Amino acid sequence: MNGKAFEYALLNQFFERLEKITQTSIVDNAPFQTALKCFETFDEKEQGQYKLVASFAVNFLLDIEPRLSNGISENDILQLEIVSDKEGQIGDVRDVLAIRSLQKWEIGISAKNNHRAVKHSRLSNDINFGQKWLGFTSSSGYFEEIKPIFDNLAELRTLSKATQKWSTLGDYHTSVYVPVLDAFKKELIRLDNENPGIVAEKLVEYLIGNQDFYKIIKGKSKVEIQAYNLHGTLNLPFENVKPKFKIQRLKLPNRLIEVVYQDNSKTTLLVTLTEGWQISFRIHNASSRIEPSLKFDINLVSAPHSLFVNKLFVG
Repeated sequence: MNGKAFEYALLNQFFERLEKITQTSIVDNAPFQTALKCFETFDEKEQGQYKLVASFAVNFLLDIEPRLSNGISENDILQLEIVSDKEGQIGDVRDVLAIRSLQKWEIGISAKNNHRAVKHSRLSNDINFGQKWLGFTSSSGYFEEIKPIFDNLAELRTLSKATQKWSTLGDYHTSVYVPVLDAFKKELIRLDNENPGIVAEKLVEYLIGNQDFYKIIKGKSKVEIQAYNLHGTLNLPFENVKPKFKIQRLKLPNRLIEVVYQDNSKTTLLVTLTEGWQISFRIHNASSRIEPSLKFDINLVSAPHSLFVNKLFVG
């Protein structure tokens, strides 16, 4: 709800700022209507806060993205669009797009409300994470390791008519999570060894998106802007108008350095890669009732020093 309201506030601020200086239109699609409805559920004071935070972010983006305000001609329309959530499942994490078809240019924004998780992926008997995330199939050995664990969970679910709770299993972190994480860890290292120089890069692209984007994180009295400029498509000049700040291109990793359990944890793996990338994978059951799948909460622990981050404090 909050995230959707923030998406609307950002799109609306872009429109209000830019319609006076360049041809601008809003794509009135289903995701836009959903975001608008979410925004309208908040009272006037809260809506004002969303608008204020969004306006700080938008003002800053106008300084670093000259193509937002500059069109080639009257026909060069800046289209503002809220993207369907389905895109995130195919590796595009952007929520709001600003597009100039005539310039063959677009930038995307991932809007977050006090929220830093990058992905919520699942593991189960029939999820080939190697293929789905990285383009390389998981081995039969991996599936043989996880199958008895998930089969047992499926049986418990069936016998209890989907009513049995995880809490009845005792120390299920040790009996369920650890063997699944061990198999996942082994498989990730195998995939990296067998496909040198590719898997680490694909992992980061899967997790943070295969398109360049700005991540805007709304806090109570501040907004943080991060620039994920992996492919060099952000921060471009418009003719002789240059951005006010320079954003470096981020280097993608080329190998895994290590995969270890977080200290004193049976639920979280830390994956360290070259170029300063580190990712945490915390496994958990998504429901209080037993089901034959587990969910990852995946967070970016650290990014390269070259990640552009700007924090703006909102009055």
